[in-house]
Amino acid sequence: MKFRCERDTLAEAISTAQRAVASRTGALPVLSGLRCTLHGDVLELVGSDLELTITVEAPAQGETDGHAVLPAKLFSDIVRSLPDGSVVSVDVGDDEARITAGRSSFAVRVLGADEFPRLSTPSGAGVRVEAAAFAEALRQVVPAASRDDARPILTGVLLASAAGGLRLVATDSYRLAVRELQGVSMLEEGQKVLVAAKGLGEVQRSLSDGQVEVVLAEREVLFRVGRTSITTRLIEGEFPNYEQLIPSGYPNRLTVQRDALIEAVKRVRLVGQGRDTSPIRLSMSSEGLELSAIAQEIGEARESVEAKYEGTDLVVAFNSEFLLDGLAAANSAEVVLETLDPLKPATLRATENQDLLYLLMPVRIP
Repeated sequence: MKFRCERDTLAEAISTAQRAVASRTGALPVLSGLRCTLHGDVLELVGSDLELTITVEAPAQGETDGHAVLPAKLFSDIVRSLPDGSVVSVDVGDDEARITAGRSSFAVRVLGADEFPRLSTPSGAGVRVEAAAFAEALRQVVPAASRDDARPILTGVLLASAAGGLRLVATDSYRLAVRELQGVSMLEEGQKVLVAAKGLGEVQRSLSDGQVEVVLAEREVLFRVGRTSITTRLIEGEFPNYEQLIPSGYPNRLTVQRDALIEAVKRVRLVGQGRDTSPIRLSMSSEGLELSAIAQEIGEARESVEAKYEGTDLVVAFNSEFLLDGLAAANSAEVVLETLDPLKPATLRATENQDLLYLLMPVRIP
C-alpha cells in the first residue's frame, strides 16, 4: 500500500478513528492499531475496541491499493509532529511502514492485518436526523450515564419513541437526565433501545450542522456523519423504571441566574481541594440563596447568590460535580430548582425550555 496525503487531513482522520482504539487490548493487541485500507484515492481508517468502531474516509493520492494495521498512537504522534501544510507519504511493505515528509523519515513496524477482527456494520436505509438538535440532546443527557462497568445497564442511554418525537434518558442512580427531542422520528412507535453512552459521546463530538444518518440493527446502531461512521453496540437488559423516581409535585421552588450559580459553586467548592464529590450546601429562604462548603481541618467557604425562593426554609446538599453537570445541561439564562426536603430527589429545569428534566439526589450532611 502506498499513498500521499495532506498532513492536516491525515492527522484529523487519525485523531477521529483513534478515539475508538482499545485502551486495554487483552488478548487482541492488534486492536491497539488502526486498520488502514486504500481504494484508489480514498483512504479508510478504522479504530475499534469491539464495542465501539469509528471509520473515517480521507482523500489521498493513491499509488498502490492495499491494507495494513499501524500502531495508532505512534502513527498519530508521528503525523502530528510533521510540519503544518506538508504532504505525508506512506509506503507499507510486508513488515514495516515508511512515513516521510520533507526531511523527516520514520520506519514503523506494522501489526498483523490478518489478526484484525471482522467488524459487522449495519446496512440498509437509515433515518436522517437534524445533527445540531441531536448533538445538543446528547450533550445534556450522556454525562448522567454511569461509567461503572459493573452496572452495564446504567452505562447506556435509553432512546425511546415518545409522543411527538424521541426521549433520551440516562442515570447513574445518583442523578437522572431526561430530554424530550420533539419532531425526531428515529424509532418506530413504542420502540426503545439502550445505546452505550461511550459511543453516543463520540457521536456528539462528531456532529455539527446538517444531518446524521442513523441505521439501527439488532445488536448495534450506526451513525453516519459525512465521511465518518460510528458503530456502537446496543446493551441488552431492562432499563430501570425511572418515571417512578420523579415526584409529582414540589412545595419549594428556587429561581436563580444559571451563570451566577455556576460561578458560585465553582468558587465555594475550592475548599474541597478539587474533590469532585465535595458536597455543596444550599440554604434557601425568602432572603435568597447561600452556598457553603465545609472541609474538616481545611476550612470553609460561603457565598450568597441573588435568587427568588418560594417555600419553607430549607438546607439541602448536593455533589458539586453533579450539580454543575445539571446546570451546564440546562441551557437557559435562569434555572428552577424544585425540592421536597433534604433527603428527597430534587429537579433542575431551564425556565426557557421544558424539554429537559435533571433529577438530583441530595447528599446527607451532618
